[in-house]
Amino acid sequence: MEAIVKTNFNLPGQQDHYVGKVRDVYSIEGDYLVMVVSDRISAFDVVLPKGIPFKGQVLNQIAAKFLDATSDILPNWKIAVPDPMVTVGHKCEPFKVEMVIRGYLSGHAWREYKAGKRTICGVEMPEGMVENQKFPTPIITPTTKAAEGHDEDISKEEIIAQGIVSREDYEQLEAYTRAIFKRGTEIAAKMGLILVDTKYEFGKKNGVIYLMDEIHTPDSSRYFYAEGYEERLAKGEKQKQLSKEFVREWLMANGFQGLEGQQVPEMTPEIVESITDRYIELYENITGEKFMKAEGDNIEERIEKNVTEWLNKL
Repeated sequence: MEAIVKTNFNLPGQQDHYVGKVRDVYSIEGDYLVMVVSDRISAFDVVLPKGIPFKGQVLNQIAAKFLDATSDILPNWKIAVPDPMVTVGHKCEPFKVEMVIRGYLSGHAWREYKAGKRTICGVEMPEGMVENQKFPTPIITPTTKAAEGHDEDISKEEIIAQGIVSREDYEQLEAYTRAIFKRGTEIAAKMGLILVDTKYEFGKKNGVIYLMDEIHTPDSSRYFYAEGYEERLAKGEKQKQLSKEFVREWLMANGFQGLEGQQVPEMTPEIVESITDRYIELYENITGEKFMKAEGDNIEERIEKNVTEWLNKL
């Protein structure tokens, strides 16, 4: 199984090429983006040394499905999926914040809560909560979108005061965030899942707000299995979940949390294969569809051919 960890295409109309943690993004004629979702995997803001076969296809296809399922709420950047690992869409001017929404006290919010904090991003959290308990109402805990390094927690008031986003736009982003999360929660429930928390990115094109990037994938979201949730919560047990958390847990168990001087543990072929299997399981549980592995001996050639043919029709 081949993992695609790097691309360097020369596409029709290409102006520049940006490499993110997981995505290779090509700007086409200043108007479109070709987003290749690679098989790179990151955790604790570090790109791990080995790629995970089929991970890019899993993420790209889940995101495309959920972009389509929320397109009545607001416009989104997706125009087409010319290859299982690629989305082509509108180039927007991104807002420099990520809208994180949490329905449950998990992950980063729980770590802050356990440390004694009762406010996160200017939002009050009730006393007496336990890990993975549902919030009375989902809370929005935005982060700044860092070009490098860690994204930082920030409050709505700071975002507006610093002029990062205007009050009018920010309040619209909040409304969209709640509406998309509600839709995602309803879809997850039909699959026997709980959408715990997630993040959204937005941008503007011609004065219109667009939903950008991936949504409701296991890299950007945390899901619990609904069956047994209440029992596990009552007993203080870990929830059975669908997210990238299992990768973080494996890293932490092997002494790595992205801190200076720490070494990424060895990613054996068995570990890599087990992560691929978990991503395919995630896909099938989130979408309710069987995952079909994309064919191709040379995946890079396939991607370049498919994308070039699509762009030539523009």
